[in-house]
Amino acid sequence: MRKEYLLMVKQQCPFSQELSKTLEGKIMKEIRILFTGVGRRVELVQAFKQAALCLNIPLKIFGADMTRTAPSLAYCDFTRKVCGMRESNYVAELLKICEEDKIDLLIPTIDTDLLVLSENSSFFKNTKIMISNPDMIRICRDKNKTSQFFWDCGLKAPIPTNDWKKYDGGYPAFIKPKDGSSSINAFKIKDEEDLKIHAAQIEDYIVQPFIDGTEYTIDIFCDWNGEPVSIVPRKRLSVRAGEVLKTQIALDKKMHEEMKCLCKCFKPCGPITVQLIKDVRSGDNYYIEINPRFGGGAPLSMKAGANSAIFILQLLSGETLKFEPDNLADGAIFSRFDQSICTNIEAYNGKLKGVVFDLDDTLYSEKEYVRSGFKAVAEYLNQPEVFSQLWNSFLCGKQAIDEYLLSIGKMELKENCLKIYRDHIPVIKLYDDMYERLQNYRKQSLKIGIITDGRPEGQRNKIKALHLEDLVDDIIITDELGGEQFRKPCDIAFRILLTKWRIQASEMLYIGDNMAKDFQACKQLGIRYEWKENKNGLYWGINENTNFD
Repeated sequence: MRKEYLLMVKQQCPFSQELSKTLEGKIMKEIRILFTGVGRRVELVQAFKQAALCLNIPLKIFGADMTRTAPSLAYCDFTRKVCGMRESNYVAELLKICEEDKIDLLIPTIDTDLLVLSENSSFFKNTKIMISNPDMIRICRDKNKTSQFFWDCGLKAPIPTNDWKKYDGGYPAFIKPKDGSSSINAFKIKDEEDLKIHAAQIEDYIVQPFIDGTEYTIDIFCDWNGEPVSIVPRKRLSVRAGEVLKTQIALDKKMHEEMKCLCKCFKPCGPITVQLIKDVRSGDNYYIEINPRFGGGAPLSMKAGANSAIFILQLLSGETLKFEPDNLADGAIFSRFDQSICTNIEAYNGKLKGVVFDLDDTLYSEKEYVRSGFKAVAEYLNQPEVFSQLWNSFLCGKQAIDEYLLSIGKMELKENCLKIYRDHIPVIKLYDDMYERLQNYRKQSLKIGIITDGRPEGQRNKIKALHLEDLVDDIIITDELGGEQFRKPCDIAFRILLTKWRIQASEMLYIGDNMAKDFQACKQLGIRYEWKENKNGLYWGINENTNFD
C-alpha cells in the first residue's frame, strides 16, 4: 500500500524529481510569508507551496485581503482581513499582523500597495519586505517618467504626450491613464477625432505612437542587492484585461542584455515585470511598462524553470544565487484557465461520498496513549510507582522521562525508555461517538479514511490497538510518504485519497481536532471539514487561541 501512495505522491507533486534529491536533507526552520492584496493569486500561492515541498522547507503562507471571499485565501495557511490600502491605519494593521504572526517576509502583489509599503518599509523591523525603493516605484507609476527612464537606460520607448492637442506622433496612436494598470481605459486611436473623444473621457492620460508588433512580457527576478537571478521573456499570445491567457517562452539574447542594463539602473528587489513591443518592421524593442512586483503571468515563468518562489525561499535561508540563463524551457507554450472554488465551504450541501478522520484526539484520547506509554516505561524500570511521577510531570508541561532520569542520575537509560514508549502497544479505545460514526458511515457505503501525522511505528501501534484496519478503507501516515514535510497542512495526502477514491473535493468531509494545522489543506482544496471540539485533547490550548480565519 505504501508503494502505491508513493507513486501517487510523484503524480501529485510537479517537483517530484527535485524533491527526491532533498528528502534525506535537514528540515529547515519554518518560514512565514505574508502576501498582501492576495485576491486571485491562487497560482502564485500554489507555486510557493510546491517550492517549499521541493526544498524540504516548512512554510506557512498568510494571505491578507480586504474581503474574506478572495479565492486565494482558500489556498493560504492563514488568512487576515485588512482595511483598504488607502486608509490611514493600513500600515499599522500590517505591522500588527507581522509582529503577532512573526512574519519573515512580506510580498505585495498589487500596484496600489507598492508605494505605501516602500515608503514605510523601515517600520517593519523584524520583517523583510520584498520591494524596490520608493523613487523607482514612483517612476513605474507614472508613464511619462517610465518612458524617460527607459531612454536613460539606453532603451527605446514610445514618447508620450500629455495633451492630445499637442500630439504629432501620427496614427494609429495609443491613449491610456498616466497611472494605470490592467489595460483599464487603454485604447487604440485611429485619428484625431477619435483621440479627442477618448481624451475627454480619461482624466489624466498620455498619448503615444502605436507600435505595431509582437507584445512581450519579461519576468525578472533579482536578489536583495538588485542583481538579476533570472530573466524570462514571454511572447503574449492571448490576453484578457491586461493579463496573459496564453504565452510562449521566447529566450532572446538582445532582451536579456537590455534587461541587464535596466537592472543596473533600477536595482530592483525581488520580482519585476517589463512589457515591450517588438516592432514588426524594424525589429527594435520598444519598452512600455515596468511593474515592480509579481506579474499575473509570473507563475508561467516558474513553470518554465525560472522558479522565483524557490529563489525567494533560498534567499530567506541565507543562500547566494547566481544568474543561470540556460535552464529554461525555450519555446514552451503555457495556457491559463479559470477555476471555481467555494469560499464558504461550510455552506456547501453537495452529496457526501467520502469521510476522512484525523487520528490523535479525534478518534481516541491521546492523553490515554501518553498514560499507556508511561505505564510501559514504569514496567520497564520495574518501578510501577514511577508512573504517577511521570504523569504529573507531563501535566505540568515538562519532559517527564528526562526529568525523572535526571533526578535519579540515570540518563543513560533515556534511549531505552524512549524506545519502550514509542514501540509499546497502547491500551486505548475509540471514543464512543466516533465508533458510532464510523459504523454509520460504513452503513451508508461511504469511503472512510484516516490521515495522521507522527512516527510510523507509534501510529501503526495505535491503529492496531484500535482495530481501525477493519473499520476504514485507507490509512495514510504522512511520514511514510517521505518524511515530516508531508505532514499536515501539506495537502498531498488529501490529494492521494481524492485521486484513489475518484471523488471531488466537495464530496469529501474531513474531521479533526487541531485548528492550527488540520484544516488548512481542506481550505485549499475545497474539502468540507468539521472541528471536533475536544477540551480534553492535547491541543485544546492551541485551538482556544487560534484565529482560524
